Amino acid sequence: MFTRFKQTFIPQLELMFSKMVDYTEPICQAIDSTLASMITLDTSGIELYVKENNPKYLNTLIRTLKTYYKDNPNVDPYKMAYGLMPSQAVASSNAKQMYINGHFCYADKFTIITNGLGLVRHIAFLDDDFKQKYPEIEIDKKSDSPDEDKSIGDSSALKPVLQDFFELHPDFHPSVFLGDSAFDSIDTYTFLKDEFNFEKAIIPYNPRNESTLKKVGYNEYGYPLCPNNSSLVMKYCGLCREKGRADRIKWTCPKVHVEKGQYVCDCDNPCSTAKRGRTTYTYENMSFRMFPGLQRDSDEWNELYKTRTVVERAINHFKMNMCIAGRKSRDHLTTKADVLIAGIASQFTAIIAHRLSYPQYLRSLKPLIA
Repeated sequence: MFTRFKQTFIPQLELMFSKMVDYTEPICQAIDSTLASMITLDTSGIELYVKENNPKYLNTLIRTLKTYYKDNPNVDPYKMAYGLMPSQAVASSNAKQMYINGHFCYADKFTIITNGLGLVRHIAFLDDDFKQKYPEIEIDKKSDSPDEDKSIGDSSALKPVLQDFFELHPDFHPSVFLGDSAFDSIDTYTFLKDEFNFEKAIIPYNPRNESTLKKVGYNEYGYPLCPNNSSLVMKYCGLCREKGRADRIKWTCPKVHVEKGQYVCDCDNPCSTAKRGRTTYTYENMSFRMFPGLQRDSDEWNELYKTRTVVERAINHFKMNMCIAGRKSRDHLTTKADVLIAGIASQFTAIIAHRLSYPQYLRSLKPLIA
């Protein structure tokens, strides 16, 4: 009967959680307005009770591949096994293949937003309903890097999750966004600044987005300069528009010209091995990425970024202390209801801690009771 209750009243549980977030926001502001004005976001997954999560399932597949390809040393059975694993569990379409905490599993993916105090502000499941509401979201696809698969999902889900969050709480005006390097893209900085009006975006550079070539400089007009000669301005090649990417202006090497249909570089010391010479791009909000409201190598930046770990602790608190992980269930609605109930319990904890004048126990009911 309790399971039936949870599955039937999910909309009401979502509404109750949202209203309690509105109620606890003044409490957070009273405790520490600086931390309350920060939000951070992270995604995770609840491992469901499906056979694909049993280690024996993958080990059996690896043993079979080892036996079949024992005479072919060029075949990596572990890599092949990962490629042959289904993208979702047979018993539950919501159990998607994910890479969480250093291992593969089949989990129901969700996103949590917390403030700098670590109190949960929003919960969103990246399920079929969410994807139908935002059809422009790129669906995760397998690649050679499982970490890359995860980062693509985090980055593409950020904007719609924030849209839902601010629609539910139009009176909230956080000024600082904290995120890991998965969110490091020009598109992210653009909508954080222009659409959601964040004053600071504490996001580390993503090494995958950084070129190993010598960095170009810029003149007083924002034009990129030759890396080897700052007196040479790179050639303007027009505006590039690509689906799924921010508009960008293309610039090419000033010493490259076309001769008989071939690109010829007159540079004695070229900074790129490309036939067309060095190419770079400028973006509308490139300066906000370079200077996101705070000096990147400052002590204040480092201290603020440490605050981002509160969202990871909140997820772990849900999974372990509130027993969301390890359940014998594979139903998506039950999982969603359990996470929402945990979110409601976290708001009650904050209310009780505030009423008893123990703000240090805002996220933990156990020492508060003791």
